[in-house]
Amino acid sequence: MRICIVAPPYVAVPPPAYGGTESVLDTLAVGLVRAGHEVLLATTGDARCPVERTWCWERAVGVGHGGSEVELRHVVDAYAAAAAWRAEVVHDHTLLGPLYARAGVGLPVVATNHGPFDVPEIAACFAAIADRVHIVAISQDHARSAPVPIRAVIHHGLDVEQVPVGTGQGGYALFLGRLHPTKGPHLAARVARRAGVDLVIAGKMQEQHEVDFFEAEVRPLLGSGIEYVGEVGASEKLELLGAARCLLNPIQWAEPFGMVMIEALACGTPVVATPFGSVPEIVTDGLTGLVRPTEDQLAVAVRAVDALDRRACRAAAEARFSAARFVADHVALYREVLAGSDAAAVA
Repeated sequence: MRICIVAPPYVAVPPPAYGGTESVLDTLAVGLVRAGHEVLLATTGDARCPVERTWCWERAVGVGHGGSEVELRHVVDAYAAAAAWRAEVVHDHTLLGPLYARAGVGLPVVATNHGPFDVPEIAACFAAIADRVHIVAISQDHARSAPVPIRAVIHHGLDVEQVPVGTGQGGYALFLGRLHPTKGPHLAARVARRAGVDLVIAGKMQEQHEVDFFEAEVRPLLGSGIEYVGEVGASEKLELLGAARCLLNPIQWAEPFGMVMIEALACGTPVVATPFGSVPEIVTDGLTGLVRPTEDQLAVAVRAVDALDRRACRAAAEARFSAARFVADHVALYREVLAGSDAAAVA
């Protein structure tokens, strides 16, 4: 098959540091090529993904920067390139792209939503394309929140073989993610202190609202075994995960998918998390982690997590979240779309 993947123009593929949509698209594009398919990645000029690429913007514009005209120009060029390249299917990961495709681009379009469906503005956009575009959710919980029929639910994957297995010898709990209240770094600090366990916090803090939140809610909790180490790159992230006794992920929102959780499992590191969003789909309670709703229960879980078998965590990542499974699920969907099945197949 010939697949054009349209990436958002905000971050290069793959990103230099944290995961997210761009690292997922890198895994998908590379995996499709390894599986014998042809891929054209519509991205930015500073992308490093080793597949055939096209772009209109020389550099990623940065999350939160650039207006709708930046994404729209990117989309227009991407669809023109896909047509000229004779793509059989377009897999779009932008928001404006599927709306543009609805006007008629002459190609079947699959669209994955990586954000929440229940934001009214986003819901309206997906409602407008549901009759013509094949919509993909990234977890069952995500799909249940959608106001439109969902064609497929496909959990993310990663190249597990490239992830080193850790031993947890650091003895600390690890929080890894954006410094945002819905991610719960302040809750992680409180939980770790109750548990009597050291906590390492690693996370993005670039935007003003992140800085303000950190100063008000996180910095006062630092010290006495709780440390903020800043934003880390890909290799350092895996080192931190592998040496952690657990990933402490007390999210406070229905996160559609949590890449950091499957990265932890691939390192052999169990996850202690709250039961929101995709967490119960990713973490098998009592086997690959402990899922608890309150701070007191999370603290007990952090103390008990050493009883879990790290080998079971790695095995779950290999069986459920591998790049091979991730790619195979997409190939099956593309084939169904090309065979002409209805746009809305699952709810």
